Amino acid sequence: MCGRFAMNKDTDDLIREFMTTTGRPAPEWRPSWNVAPTDSVPVVRERSGERELDLVRWGIVSPSSPTFGGGKPIINARIETVATNGLFKSAFASHRCIVPASGYYEWQLQNGGKQPYFISGEKSDLAMAGIIRAWPDRSKDQGDPDYWRLSMAIITRDAHVAPGEVHDRMPACLTPDRFDAWLGSELAPGELLTLLDESSFDVAHELGYHPVSKAVNSVRNDGPELVEPIELDSVEL
Repeated sequence: MCGRFAMNKDTDDLIREFMTTTGRPAPEWRPSWNVAPTDSVPVVRERSGERELDLVRWGIVSPSSPTFGGGKPIINARIETVATNGLFKSAFASHRCIVPASGYYEWQLQNGGKQPYFISGEKSDLAMAGIIRAWPDRSKDQGDPDYWRLSMAIITRDAHVAPGEVHDRMPACLTPDRFDAWLGSELAPGELLTLLDESSFDVAHELGYHPVSKAVNSVRNDGPELVEPIELDSVEL
């Protein structure tokens, strides 16, 4: 999976569907059709049996990084190793989340260069599976509420299960009937892997895609026009 996805205004409806009343105000977020690594994005997680919506940096920060923004962000975790990789193991076991999205982008090498495609669910927005890892900001006191900074990675899987796949990897997504089990604390890591494998397989068969403008290549561009289908023959290559 390449490093861009979209969250339009309809994504807010999906977010509200995840939430339970917690008495905690949800953070404000704005729709974006060109979400990129290091952006703060809304994710749904569960703590003490209640759902929370948090703004989390996309891209896990290595524990060895002296600064929160230092080093290359780790934006994806492979389903094949997420339960055993030292950087992801603890997060997968106890700090999972759902990253709502209206769809995501992939690039395919064609004559004239890389052509972007927008991939989305044919029936609903996507609930991408993610993991959260906290990074300690040692420039602050441990009692400071901002001492722990949150970052996340999106779990990916082999995309060859999707009809007409554009790329060899895709986000592992969840169906609504698996939301509670994924966010909850009752399943062991092996059971979670089975759940995610089966769920993402089901979602893969409901995905559709279409070519979009190369304007999405620049993170400076944003707007609903980025996900609109184009005719490839009309594009200057």
